[in-house]
Amino acid sequence: MSLSSMPRRSTFFPYKPVLTEENLPDQMGKVFIITGGSGGLGKELASVLYQHNAKVYLAARSEKKTMEVIDEIRHLHTNSTGQLLYLHLQLDDLTSIKASAQEFLSNESRLDVLWNNAGVMVPPQGSKTVQGYELQIGINNLGHFLFTYMLHPLLAQTARIAPKNSVRVVWVSSSAADNAPKPAIDFSNMDYHREEGIWKKYARSKAGNVLHSIEFSRRTAGQGIISMSLNPGNFVTGLQQTMPKMQLAMFRMISNHPKNGAYTQLFAGLHPSITEKDNGGWVSPYGKLEPVRKDFLDRDLCRKYWEWSETQVKPYM
Repeated sequence: MSLSSMPRRSTFFPYKPVLTEENLPDQMGKVFIITGGSGGLGKELASVLYQHNAKVYLAARSEKKTMEVIDEIRHLHTNSTGQLLYLHLQLDDLTSIKASAQEFLSNESRLDVLWNNAGVMVPPQGSKTVQGYELQIGINNLGHFLFTYMLHPLLAQTARIAPKNSVRVVWVSSSAADNAPKPAIDFSNMDYHREEGIWKKYARSKAGNVLHSIEFSRRTAGQGIISMSLNPGNFVTGLQQTMPKMQLAMFRMISNHPKNGAYTQLFAGLHPSITEKDNGGWVSPYGKLEPVRKDFLDRDLCRKYWEWSETQVKPYM
């Protein structure tokens, strides 16, 4: 195994959390969105933010499930002066995403941090979005790309009045991104007419999160928005519901409590040590800056993937 293909130390031996509910400053007056906020890491992140008086939109498909989570978090933190709100977001249907963004924009005049946290992992072969995209590309990449695209103007507007380096977009990737093939994106096979294995597809989608983060940082340079991608760590949540049973059993052996994944996301979204020099960077669990895989920084690759994504979502803007 070459050095470049070896897993990061933090994949199996995470660093100690830097930012937790114990030392997170008050978040009153800030407005956040967490996609996939109805469970898993998103739920844990929402709970920590609400505990510290933030206004948090939980963007998810199911209103019933999300409202149950909201009630649960409210009962945990009865002293909070924050707000928890449901925002409908169906990432596997590009026709619905503009309306979701517009609903948020009609109610808010600022957006401090967008956590693109939702995702799917190794669904059954042949799973597709409403528009016919492979499900992981559709949800992990294209859905979040369009949602972020629609919210970009408000992020830029907020950055003009918010403390420097505090307005951010966090693209939740995975350790799987480091295992993506080289090149990470095969532009001749975006519809997978040449079949690939479930794990290779997942790794490509997680690499796509990193490419979007890097290119977004380049295209918004000078606007005051920080863009970060990350590996939250290893956890068993609803994300692994379609993982093969034997692999899931092995995965459980290296998993930790999902709250630690919220700590990784807190660091990427809110830690003051992250500044413009880190824009487009990578955060490892549970809150440490590490280099992005070198080939992900290729300007042509990032540009081409961004432009491909723009072409796919343009009819739905």
